[in-house]
Amino acid sequence: MGLNRCKNGHMFSARKYGDVCPYCNTELEKATTNTRRMLIDDPDKTMPIMTSAGQEFDPVVGWLVCIEGPQYGKDYKIKAGKNFIGRADNMHIQIVGDNAISRINHAAISYDKKNRTSYLLPGDSSGLAYHNNEAVYTPVELKAFSIVEMGSSKFIYIPLCGEHFEWESGEEE
Repeated sequence: MGLNRCKNGHMFSARKYGDVCPYCNTELEKATTNTRRMLIDDPDKTMPIMTSAGQEFDPVVGWLVCIEGPQYGKDYKIKAGKNFIGRADNMHIQIVGDNAISRINHAAISYDKKNRTSYLLPGDSSGLAYHNNEAVYTPVELKAFSIVEMGSSKFIYIPLCGEHFEWESGEEE
């Protein structure tokens, strides 16, 4: 079932809330043992990460990094296309611990591979998102180090793809 217990004794779902207690917003202490190293006989040996044949994944195009709020220091991967932001399990970017962020579609970040641009879009919820201290009512372009605010949290936008880099499609043109 995956239950965690915070240092204050609260029990909560690890799958739903991750490592942050939804009651007191304290983060669980990380284990100090390196489990990856324990599984390898030779600690100096480099082990490849294997994927199943035909298994595809969407590469990261940028990140949101929490710089203020309950998830301070946590990063969130942004993929190509629309990335919906909220607290619910089915959100592309799930931000737990900040109950001022709507559960579903508080906002969205969209990366357009064709034009190599990122946009912050308003969500379907009653909560507002802010871009560099301005409320977002229509899509606004995100630039490197733009500040995004939602609920009681602040994030900084860090692009990977854009003007200077783009993932190759892997297909011959």
